[in-house]
Amino acid sequence: MGADKNLAALKSGGFMQQKQDGYFSMRLKVVGGQLTTFQLMTIQRAADRFGKGYVHLTSRQGVEIPFIHIDDIDAVKRFFDESGCVEIGVCGPRVRTITACQGNAICSSGNIDTTALANKLDARYGGRTLPHKFKIGVTGCANNCLKAEENDIGIKGGVRPECALERCIFCGGCAKVCPVDAITVDRSARSWTIDRDKCINCGRCVKRCKTALSGEHGYLVYFGGRFGREIAIGQRTAPLITNDDELFNVIDHALEHFNANAKRGERFSSMLARAPLAPSIERSDQT
Repeated sequence: MGADKNLAALKSGGFMQQKQDGYFSMRLKVVGGQLTTFQLMTIQRAADRFGKGYVHLTSRQGVEIPFIHIDDIDAVKRFFDESGCVEIGVCGPRVRTITACQGNAICSSGNIDTTALANKLDARYGGRTLPHKFKIGVTGCANNCLKAEENDIGIKGGVRPECALERCIFCGGCAKVCPVDAITVDRSARSWTIDRDKCINCGRCVKRCKTALSGEHGYLVYFGGRFGREIAIGQRTAPLITNDDELFNVIDHALEHFNANAKRGERFSSMLARAPLAPSIERSDQT
């Protein structure tokens, strides 16, 4: 087969061996679940020319073209290199494609620009070699469409509500829309309180109020999730992060910790069970 046809190298480069002898499913890079129509047409041409005229959409927003024959691998690589608009994806022990919902650019519930963040994360971490595969997902709000807790690192858009009592008319609208009954409004006593332990930082109260409520938007980060043969629910161990630099510092720290402590073939969640993250990014007050 030659060095270029080495199965491990092919898998690392996005070509996964099929059960059919001599055929591979080629994974393409899709960041944040977004593809342009031009990219889609390019993928269509490749699937018609090198595959069987169809694609598979993966559970992590990826696109795969099945039935690429081993003799066509170099040609399909050249095709995508020359297209300049679609990259071949990666597999193996590295940071996989960053997934994301549509975020506040499209969704009325969104608290963050998920697409912009996914692209920043991909530029910084995409394809980075690690002790095992590593999945990062970005979801725009507490509705959690991208299931942040199922990722090795999951990022959820959040808001910390604050009330300017001098402007509050104590209508109770914020309390009515709170899905976890974290807000209490007493009109007669002209009081407004929030239970920070209950608050899920969804931001619904801030969106509802036009007078007194505001909130700092940011990122809620969950560590150690996974979903497959073994299931682990990611845990939030850091407060609301309100800027990209702080977010990247936290992720840098987590990846460095993974590299330094993981055993061969060990997922992030299993490593955390043995070697929890350092206190520098942990905090018991998760508000």
